[in-house]
Amino acid sequence: MVKQEFSRRAALYLACGSAVAVLFSIAVCHILLAMSMAALLLSGEPLRLPPIKLPLALFLALTLVSVALSSDPFAGRPQIRKFFVFLALPVMFSLLRGVEQAARLIQVWAGVAMVSAAKSLFQFYDKLEESRSMGWNFYQHYIADRTTGFMSHWMTFGGQMMIVLALLAAFLFFSPLRRRALWFWLLCAAVIGLALFLNFTRGIWLASFVAGLYLLWFWRKPFVLIVPAALALAVWFGPGSVRARFDSFLHPSGELDSNLHRVVTWRTGLRMIQAHPWFGLGPEVVNLKFKDYLPADAPKPLPSGWYGHLHNTYLQYAAERGVPTLLVLLWLMGKILWDFLGALRKLPPGLDNRRFLLHGAVAAVVGVLITGLFEYNLGDSEVLLMFLVAVSMGYTARQAVEEAGTTAP
Repeated sequence: MVKQEFSRRAALYLACGSAVAVLFSIAVCHILLAMSMAALLLSGEPLRLPPIKLPLALFLALTLVSVALSSDPFAGRPQIRKFFVFLALPVMFSLLRGVEQAARLIQVWAGVAMVSAAKSLFQFYDKLEESRSMGWNFYQHYIADRTTGFMSHWMTFGGQMMIVLALLAAFLFFSPLRRRALWFWLLCAAVIGLALFLNFTRGIWLASFVAGLYLLWFWRKPFVLIVPAALALAVWFGPGSVRARFDSFLHPSGELDSNLHRVVTWRTGLRMIQAHPWFGLGPEVVNLKFKDYLPADAPKPLPSGWYGHLHNTYLQYAAERGVPTLLVLLWLMGKILWDFLGALRKLPPGLDNRRFLLHGAVAAVVGVLITGLFEYNLGDSEVLLMFLVAVSMGYTARQAVEEAGTTAP
């Protein structure tokens, strides 16, 4: 019995270590996740899944079918290996015992994310100084090589910071623990928010804005009206590069603002889906067959940008794995949101860690869904793992609500 409890606690610490390590090393994250899974099995603790077993199982099964039917099944191996990342969901859900443990994990996430965000601020300063010393246009120089924190790409970094900031904001708004070391949590939020702002990734800006409005609506509704005006003033009086980036939402500067090559990838993806609607081309085959499905009127040479995927999660899954797989993914996401919002309706008013975890998980899911309109974010293992951990924490809170049997007055 003592040995089993030791194994269970070791599994929990290893799982939390894996969740934290994803902020600075995916290799360390995977090693700790594998060790946690092994310790969990040794402990005899039952492996549990949240009540999304059917859509999740169908999504993984349809992925296997699309690999089997692909013109190049061997190319789909990276997506099969990525099934390993999905272990984070049952491992975390099986090991988290109550909302307090989940709250502590988010607090550690906030601290480590602040360090990564601080590094990105130094990177921003270095790029600014480099532009000045070389006489380059900062905006043109920076957009092609933005801040990454501990990550290798700015999209990965931005996706991580968005998830942590959503959960941290929910903690500050709804948790009874928020007053403990309040200055530190506010500092974390400020540094992460500034790093996210200076990351200049528009899809993540939009996703963070919508997720923030969602949290504000349930915290202090009048602030929903104030924030857009405050943001407009910040942009208006901010540096010219910030105004230029916001202006590029409506008036993109050709290839510089990444819009032209995204249009090409989206149109190409639609042609792939029309040709292979049921099971797609196969995982990773979109990259290999991209030129075969280019529209005839696509500009030549192609606009500058990355053509290894379709820069849209929904088009990517439909083109790779078929429309049914995409529909199952949307069912999965809808089920998660339905479950979390339903649990929130059962809570009585007041500060509550269950409320903070549920609202934070909803905000994180909404952020990931919106970012997916402009980038293949769930194809990124770092973002996918953090998303799965956030979902497991949301279901931990939902389970606490169901066990308490509370109902809203």
